[in-house]
Amino acid sequence: MKRLNGIAASQGIAIGPAFVYRPEPLAFKEQIIQNPPAEINRLIQAVEAVQTMLIALEEYTQQAIGESEAKIFEVHRMFLADPAFADEIKAIIEQEKLNAEAAVDRVSTELMEQFSAIDDEYFRQRAVDIKDVAQRLIRQLLGLEETTLASLKFPSIIIANDLTPSDTASLNRDMALGLCTEIGSSTSHTAILARSLGTPAVVGIGKLEISSGTTVIIDGQSGELIIDPDAETLAEYQTRQQARQRIRSREIALAQQPAITTDGHQVEVVANIGSVVEAEQALKMGAEGVGLLRTEFLFLQGDTLPSEEEQYRIYRAIADVFQQLPLIVRTLDVGGDKDIPSIDLAVEQNPMLGQRAIRLCLARPEIFQTQLRAILRAGHERNVKIMFPLIGSEEELHQALEQLELAKADLRARNLPHAEKPDVGIMIEVPSAAVLADVLAPQVDFFSIGTNDLAQYTLAVDRTNETVAHLADPLHPAVIRLIHLVIQAAHRHNKWVGLCGEMAGSPQAVPLLLGLGLDEFSMAAASVPSVKALLRTLSKMQAQEIAQRCLELPSLQRVRDFLQNSPVSAAA
Repeated sequence: MKRLNGIAASQGIAIGPAFVYRPEPLAFKEQIIQNPPAEINRLIQAVEAVQTMLIALEEYTQQAIGESEAKIFEVHRMFLADPAFADEIKAIIEQEKLNAEAAVDRVSTELMEQFSAIDDEYFRQRAVDIKDVAQRLIRQLLGLEETTLASLKFPSIIIANDLTPSDTASLNRDMALGLCTEIGSSTSHTAILARSLGTPAVVGIGKLEISSGTTVIIDGQSGELIIDPDAETLAEYQTRQQARQRIRSREIALAQQPAITTDGHQVEVVANIGSVVEAEQALKMGAEGVGLLRTEFLFLQGDTLPSEEEQYRIYRAIADVFQQLPLIVRTLDVGGDKDIPSIDLAVEQNPMLGQRAIRLCLARPEIFQTQLRAILRAGHERNVKIMFPLIGSEEELHQALEQLELAKADLRARNLPHAEKPDVGIMIEVPSAAVLADVLAPQVDFFSIGTNDLAQYTLAVDRTNETVAHLADPLHPAVIRLIHLVIQAAHRHNKWVGLCGEMAGSPQAVPLLLGLGLDEFSMAAASVPSVKALLRTLSKMQAQEIAQRCLELPSLQRVRDFLQNSPVSAAA
C-alpha cells in the first residue's frame, strides 16, 4: 500500500481500478515549404474540419453531461474562429514559409505563455484550453485519429498527467469514478469539471508509476491517493464513501435554504464567478449572489480592448441571472505579471509590487472609464455593486471614487440609464489597507478581503513560486490578526465585510471566520452547499471561542493543529 498527497480538487471518495491515460505526444518537424498559398489552404481546411468536430462535441457534451459544461466547446470554436489567431498563423506561413503545424504550434505556445503568466490561477489554467484547440488542429493537419477516453468501458479512476476539455468530453460520466492528475490546481479544467459532475478528484499528485487495473482510492477532501490499499483500509474508505454520499445528497437538497447558525445568526453565502455560465451554475448551487465577478476574462479575448457596449452586454447578462440578488463586480485586476494582449504593459523587475490592478486603472483612465460606464449601465434596476482591487491608501480610494463620479456624469450627459448610487467597496489585499481599515471604512459601503493576496503580501511570499508558495497560508497568525482587525474596524462604522479568497470555502477555516465576525462568505459555486450546511451546525458563540483561541496562537502549525482537532472541524 502506498499513500500520496496532492491537491484536493473535488470532494468525495472514489474506490476502484485505475485507468492510466497517457496519449502519445504529437510529433512533427518544422519545415520550410515551397508553396505558402497551398499551405494556407491546407490550414483553412483543417480549421473547418476541427470546427465541425467541436460542434459535434458541444452537442454530445450537452446531452451527456450538461449545457454549462458544453459551453467550453463554444469558447473553443470562438477561439479557433478569431481572425487574429488565424491571421497570425497565416502571416508566419507567408513570411517565413513555415509549415502549418509549426506555425500553429508557435502561435498557440505564445498565447499559452501569456495566459500562464497571469497571477490568477483561474486564468492561468485557461492555457489548457488553448493547448487543447491547438493540438486538435495539429492532429487534423497531420491526418491523425483523435485520441480519446472513449475506450474506457468499465467504471474506473482515471489517472493522467492532465486532462483537457476534449479528453473529458468523450468520457462516459458513468465510467469515471474519480479523476487524478499529476499536475494541475484547484481551478484546472479537471478540477472544475469534476466539481460540476460531483466526481471526486485529486490533482497535482506528482509523477506516478502505476499500472491500469491497480486498485486505488481517491479522497477528494484530504487530497490523498492510496495505491493498492490493504483490506482494512479498503473497508474503512468504503464506509466513509457511503457516509459522504449521503451527506452530499442532503447538502444539495438543502442548498437553497439560508445559512443560519444554531443560535439564529444568518450568514450570506455567495459565489466567485467569471462568466454567465458560472453565474447560472452558482444559482443552482444555492449561491445568494456574487461576491466576486472577475472581469479580466473580457480583456483576454483578443488584441483589442473590449468596448463599453461589449462589457455592458456581458455584465448585464450576468446581472439578469441574479435579478435583485447582489452582484459585486471587481474592476479590472491586471498588470505587472498579468500579460494582457490588448494592453501594452511595461516589463517590471518586481511586477507584484508594480503597476497593477487599481494602480494601472488610475494610470490608464480611458480603460477605467469605459469599464465603469459599462458596470453602471448594467446596474440599472439591478443590485450591482462596484469593488476596487488592491487599494492601499486613502489617496487611491479618493482617485477611484472621482473616476466613478466622472463616469456617472458622462452617462448622465448621454442620457443613458444607469445605477446612480451603487454600493462601492474595496478589496483588502495589502497590509496597508488592513491597518488603515478604520480610516477607509467610513468612505465605502463594504470591504471584501482577498486572502490570497493578503497572505502573499503580509508574509512576503510569491504564491506563484512553487518553492515557497506553501508558505502563503491564510491561516498564519499574522493574516488571521489582520482579518480580525479589518472586521472590527468595519463593524465599528456599521459596514459589512466579505471574504472572497479560497479560505472562504475551506471547511477548516469556516468556523474561524464566523467567529471573527465575517458577514459574507464568497467561494467557488461547488462549495456553497457544503459551506451552508456546515454553518447551520455551528453556533456563533462556539465559533467566537474558536476564533479567540486562534488569535492567541503564535504559529501556523499551532493554528492548523487546533482547527484540525477541534470538535467542529472533526465533524466537518
